[in-house]
Amino acid sequence: MMLRRNSLRLLGGAVLLAAMGVALAQDNYPSKPIRLIVPASPGGAADFFARIVGPKLGEALGQSVVIENRSGASGTIAADITAKSAGDGYTVLIGQSTSMAVAPHMYNKLAYDTLRDLKPVTMVAEVPNILVVHQSVPAKNVQELIALAKAKPGALNYGSSGKGAPTHLAGELFEIATGTEITHIPYRGAGPSVNALLAGEIQLMFAPMVAVLPHVQSGRVRALALTSASRSSAVPDVPTLAESGLKDFDVSSWFGFFVPSSTPTAIVDRLQRETAKVLKDPGVLERLAKEGATPGGNTSAVFTKYVHAEYAKYGKLVKEKNIQAD
Repeated sequence: MMLRRNSLRLLGGAVLLAAMGVALAQDNYPSKPIRLIVPASPGGAADFFARIVGPKLGEALGQSVVIENRSGASGTIAADITAKSAGDGYTVLIGQSTSMAVAPHMYNKLAYDTLRDLKPVTMVAEVPNILVVHQSVPAKNVQELIALAKAKPGALNYGSSGKGAPTHLAGELFEIATGTEITHIPYRGAGPSVNALLAGEIQLMFAPMVAVLPHVQSGRVRALALTSASRSSAVPDVPTLAESGLKDFDVSSWFGFFVPSSTPTAIVDRLQRETAKVLKDPGVLERLAKEGATPGGNTSAVFTKYVHAEYAKYGKLVKEKNIQAD
């Protein structure tokens, strides 16, 4: 009996010491560099936002933020690395709509569960896509484009930066919302698809604003509408698709921080607070505005609700349209 009591005391003491160690680690967080996993190669949108916010976040936390690019498989490689990392706040993923809300429905088997294994910290930025047409297309607004598409089913081609990308899914939702048939032509990235639009190989595109804004301003392509829920200050005269008659149409590219689900709430909250402060920095705001991006900074609870809604929305679309990874 005495041995059993001593064992229980030792076990209790070990548990207490472990709990104290965890609390101390949280209090001292961060005490070493933070790894920021980017699911894209250098120069991509996720990498762009990581390099704007990462250094400033490091300054706020008093530790360096080391960017690690791990591209491939629609961002699922980077997500898997993060999901399997220790939940200590030293591995952070800048997830994006494609990798977090779309890809899980396109791949039959993933080594992780997005909603179970990754915890949303905060939105970093949201970027609307913009519906643009080649100058050879006679449509001057969305309703005229719909009429043209209905008159010639399948004749209009739209390009995207790849299967499952927001630039692709916007086209799929457009078909459903309008009862039209337009032909999807996937390219390897936004750059090649925009070049195809400029060359007249495709007639329209739901393009990332940053990729086509200069061409809209020069008149080489015509902007008809934004795919986001609200207008952008970068193109204030361009209406949204919802304003153009497509109720509740909202397909934006978003980017946010995620950590392993076992990460303590105190660390998640610290990361959220400091990121929110960084996103209010005048220099950061100026750089985001130039790209037509809206800064985030919402709480983990609010961002989690948003991610779950996006996950469900795109899951339904992927199933309905039978979109599968190549």
